[in-house]
Amino acid sequence: MNTFFKSILALSMFFAFNQAKAQTFKVSGTVLDQSKKQALDYASVTLIHLPDSVALLQATNQQGLYEFKSVKPGSYVVKALMMGFDKASSAVFEVKDADVKLPNILLAHRTQDLKEVNIVSKMPVIDQKADRTIVNVEKMNTAGDNALEVLSRAPGIKLDKDENLILKGKQNVTVMIDGKLSYMSGSELNTYLKSLPGEVISKIELISNPPASFDAAGTGGFINIKLKRNRMQGMNGSLSLGGGYGKYEKINGGLNLNYNIGKVSSYARFNAGRYNSFNRLTLNRTIGNEQYNQVNYWHPITDNRNYAAGADYFINDKHTVGVMFKGFSSPDETDVTSNSPNYNAQGVKLGSVAMHSPQKNKTGNYALNFNYRFKIDTAGKELGFDADYVHYNSNQTQSFVNSYYNAADQLIGAPINLRNASDGDISIYALKVDYVHPFNKNLKMEAGWKSSWVDASSNVRFDSLKTAGWINDPRRTNLFQYKENINAAYVSLNQSFSKIDLKVGFRVEQTLGDGVSTGTNVLIDRKYWKLFPNVAASIKTTENNQLVLSYRKSINRPSYNSLNPFTFYSDPYTALQGNPLLQPSYSNNFEFNYSFKNMRLLTVSYATTKGAVSEVIYQNSTTKESITRGENLNNQSSWYFATGSPFDVVKWWNNNTEISASFDKTTSQVQGMGFDAAKWSWAVSSDNNFSLPKDYVIGIYAYYQSPSVSGLFRNLEAYAVNVGVKKTFWRKNATLSLKLNDVFATGKFRALLQYNNVNTYWQNEWENRKISLNFSYKFGNMKIKTARSRRTGTGEEEGRVGN
Repeated sequence: MNTFFKSILALSMFFAFNQAKAQTFKVSGTVLDQSKKQALDYASVTLIHLPDSVALLQATNQQGLYEFKSVKPGSYVVKALMMGFDKASSAVFEVKDADVKLPNILLAHRTQDLKEVNIVSKMPVIDQKADRTIVNVEKMNTAGDNALEVLSRAPGIKLDKDENLILKGKQNVTVMIDGKLSYMSGSELNTYLKSLPGEVISKIELISNPPASFDAAGTGGFINIKLKRNRMQGMNGSLSLGGGYGKYEKINGGLNLNYNIGKVSSYARFNAGRYNSFNRLTLNRTIGNEQYNQVNYWHPITDNRNYAAGADYFINDKHTVGVMFKGFSSPDETDVTSNSPNYNAQGVKLGSVAMHSPQKNKTGNYALNFNYRFKIDTAGKELGFDADYVHYNSNQTQSFVNSYYNAADQLIGAPINLRNASDGDISIYALKVDYVHPFNKNLKMEAGWKSSWVDASSNVRFDSLKTAGWINDPRRTNLFQYKENINAAYVSLNQSFSKIDLKVGFRVEQTLGDGVSTGTNVLIDRKYWKLFPNVAASIKTTENNQLVLSYRKSINRPSYNSLNPFTFYSDPYTALQGNPLLQPSYSNNFEFNYSFKNMRLLTVSYATTKGAVSEVIYQNSTTKESITRGENLNNQSSWYFATGSPFDVVKWWNNNTEISASFDKTTSQVQGMGFDAAKWSWAVSSDNNFSLPKDYVIGIYAYYQSPSVSGLFRNLEAYAVNVGVKKTFWRKNATLSLKLNDVFATGKFRALLQYNNVNTYWQNEWENRKISLNFSYKFGNMKIKTARSRRTGTGEEEGRVGN
């Protein structure tokens, strides 16, 4: 690692030294209001090099002054633009052997300004790009919704039984926040997304087949959640406060601050909430000739806090450094009850088991990123460097009181008392270098390198209450440790022709991992190299018609916890067990998109996965226990077809309807027996917004999902309806929203599991039906300043934290 840092430092100094030797000059001037002859502060000014149109952008200061430094000799033109004014340009000028001060640029007031602003500000809710679909969340009614609920409304996304994301029929979706991988999956990711108010989301990017610069992980593609960050000069921000009620109460609030001045662009975000909620799991299991009807009820009260702060410092036109810190904490107290009566073949009750399990849980993480960008020249050469550190921690204390009853509901013996305490820690380090080299305006190369190091540990202690007191149970006590190093390099070429934009890339990754479990004496040893190609072509057949074809090979590595061979019991009959023999799965992903005037008319995708990890239930017909364990299946494949884009039915009615169809197939050996399931399914969702006088908007959202197949689950139909109204006021800076989600309480997961000796009906319910009232307010300076975006080096490792 030290050698790497020295190499990067030497390389950066080499580029800086060479650039310093080249003779450069300053170009400066002033932008004025033509009618008042007053300085225009924060006007956007662009210096354009001729004839290749390579541009530099900055904003004028409070005196209307602009100054471009380190300008090479050549021909240039300066253009100025500001909202409410017509744009203007300087004459073409030459930079030769001295600094250049240009004549004043005068901007004239634009006529019919209000009409122009209204046209410019309107954007479609769905924006179809060549390599991704962008959902403009700011145009949606998200009052009272959390981030997971907002994501579930995005095109092509649905949730499985555990509320994990599925994109276009594919699981193992990798989630990023502001271009940074979240390093979370399973319950940790769900908890974080539920704590994040929908109102803080700006955009959602759905990237099915990303380029080689992305990690090869994520067989289901990438979802990038972009949070709101104003790029305005001075101090500005927003605050929000909301409350809701379903079966229980909840409240949340947040503050978003931005301070941009001169060479510094900074921000800070804080959101907090207290959520009183529930989850009910119903399992009806047929075991031999007996029926077991089990209901588990979780009642968590959670205090969530997530926060972030960051700053960019623009040293000059070439060098920029930035730092970012974010964190998340979610302590909760959960009361868990379980009731499991069992019946014989004639329906006569044989007995039951009742469990009471109070829990205290705390999960959290914090992350630190440092980044540096070096614009080597005006032709577009650029060097980027990112260093990341992420730490996750979770701890849980839990007690169990299991009571056994006979057919007459009489207690059999004394209740059995158990308790456990567990701690988990995951530390992730990552270093990343990216380089961009345009050969000309039609051919560009990107190359880079990344290394990450992961150190994960889990410590579980289980005790039983005996006559002599609490005694440790060695069968249920375990220490698991896992270390992993992933090294990757990539290169991609982007060639533009008259009507075709072609991008071809290759990424190679080396994985080195080893782990040990003291409770089971199982060792994990992983060493392998893999090559991941990808290709994408965007074809404009006419001015309005665009075709996009893409292919990507990807990998899905098991989550760290899923490799832990220890067994975790949630009740006397149900448990989860890790599998140290799990192997990575590999997927080939193909996609075709056709759009007309930026409206998506057709999406077709096909994915085939070998070794997909699926939950397999091992049922003991004697003890009646069901232990769920992750296993690699032989083959999974999925076809996905969809159409739909937002449009205005009339001026006051915007409709965004998506219709999709899927064909999913799973073929595998499961516990030594063949399993084959295939099914066509379809879904429709419709989001309607009606604009009324006096800035009222009524929203109605509905979806329907037909029965489908997902791994070993045969899912039943699901549907839901949401309604809401919002009002903007105080010069459109304030918004008040009232919303009712899942009006008919139908948004639940239902499925059948039927293989080998497993015959189970599964139903999972959440607190979907709730009414919420939310208020938000924007304040401060609203004058635009351009700022950069970045994607840091914390790779797919975060996506493997969790179950």
